[in-house]
Amino acid sequence: MPAQTKTDKLITAIKDRIASGEFGPGDKLPSSSELIEQYGISRMTVRIAMERLKAAGVVESIPGSGYYVTGG
Repeated sequence: MPAQTKTDKLITAIKDRIASGEFGPGDKLPSSSELIEQYGISRMTVRIAMERLKAAGVVESIPGSGYYVTGG
């Protein structure tokens, strides 16, 4: 099995935090800067992960505000 990329690891971590109840529907996720610091990753990695989570319907973005957990 191929090793997980940093993007995959961030996606898994965010999904796990949602599943554990740390973040619920409508909750704002940490900022890109906070995620960069927490996970030791690049801004591009955060951007790609968030776009993939958005495409999967896990989060939604509000321009100028951030990413939020969807209700579904």
